[in-house]
Amino acid sequence: MEKRLKNYLLRMEELLKQADSGRLSGEERRLQQEELLVQIAFFQHERMVHLIVTVTFALLTMLALLACVLSPEPMLFILVLLFLVLLVPYIRHYYILENGVQKLYTCYDHLADL
Repeated sequence: MEKRLKNYLLRMEELLKQADSGRLSGEERRLQQEELLVQIAFFQHERMVHLIVTVTFALLTMLALLACVLSPEPMLFILVLLFLVLLVPYIRHYYILENGVQKLYTCYDHLADL
């Protein structure tokens, strides 16, 4: 999904350059806005799913850490470590999705203002 988002953002940058230079008619701009809204909805859905997964893993990590403090078992330390290994990529991916969707909002506003 990250690659798809980055490719779409590059495509939008090129489209905005065309729009700024006047090479995009009003009808083409309107169609691009509609397409952009569809893509934003897809990426918002993906972002919401990853938010739920990320928060779930964060809560599980905190619970495992609490259990580790209350009962210092070696297996609990391993569990905390495993949760952290999974949590870091989830946070990174959610961060990329969040920032990408925010950039798409900016692109939509830019197209609307032309």
